[in-house]
Amino acid sequence: MKILVTGAAGFIGSEFVLQLTNSTNHDIIVIDAFTYAGKKQNLESIRKSITILKGDICDQNFISQVFKKYKFDLVVHFAAETHVDNSINSPSQFIKTNVLGTFNLVNATNKYAISKFVYVSTDEVYGSIEEGFASEDSSLNPSSPYSASKAGGEFLIKSYGHTFKLNYNIVRCSNNYGPRQNAEKLIPMTIYKLSKNKPVPIYGRGDNVREWLHVTDCASAISTIAFGSSEVKIFNIGSDDYHTNLSIVHQIAQHMNCKYDYIKYVEDRKGHDFRYAIDSSLVQKTYQWTPSINIEDGLKTTVDWYLSHPKYLTGEIK
Repeated sequence: MKILVTGAAGFIGSEFVLQLTNSTNHDIIVIDAFTYAGKKQNLESIRKSITILKGDICDQNFISQVFKKYKFDLVVHFAAETHVDNSINSPSQFIKTNVLGTFNLVNATNKYAISKFVYVSTDEVYGSIEEGFASEDSSLNPSSPYSASKAGGEFLIKSYGHTFKLNYNIVRCSNNYGPRQNAEKLIPMTIYKLSKNKPVPIYGRGDNVREWLHVTDCASAISTIAFGSSEVKIFNIGSDDYHTNLSIVHQIAQHMNCKYDYIKYVEDRKGHDFRYAIDSSLVQKTYQWTPSINIEDGLKTTVDWYLSHPKYLTGEIK
């Protein structure tokens, strides 16, 4: 197959491409704008095995030329602005990339009759779940510009499925962690602060709950769905591993043997969702997929990885 992967130099996208390249012989073409979150180093080990195109998915002419030239069989779309704090401070870029950029890709996929389009979304489109779990049929209730922009991308894709019979899958992933994540995110930020004996800023009381999924498991689930043949269109991907932000920081501190008072509580994020929780039983039943890495083991290996790759924590890796 000839496969396009957008955002392939980012956190989850690079893990997906690494797994795909190491386990298949598909012809893989990747697009990345190589902003601060997309790092060439993430693809260095497989650079000779894939075709790397630098470009912006918001550039309609660029996207059209790429699709016309390569005639893809499958599109897997990771490219996005993702950090909620940034979406609060500068929402326009999120709307541009996550909605307009997604439109350009979906429109090209439809125009060139590509067999399948896979959109990587987020559990945040459900909004805060005070109790119970959100299934794929639950209402969407995004509460940040980031999650609203991802939901907007979903609605575009579903509209093309309804109107033009576009074959698609949408995957809604819970909080990912693991190697190569950008330093602005909670876990690498915590590792960096603790490695420098600095306090870790925690929003509010730190009791916001997230479902933590190792990126290795997330990428394997996306691959399973992308190459699967089920008629089901939307899948949640989670771990059933729930922890507060404060608990995650404490666990990292324990792995790093920190003894000092390392918590600094700061003013809560605007509109901060309290709890994300999704029901992932559908993908488990459909494809017999289950996560393989628990949070205890995953955090330990993640801490060790960052400490042995400190330039990822300082932003020196490009």
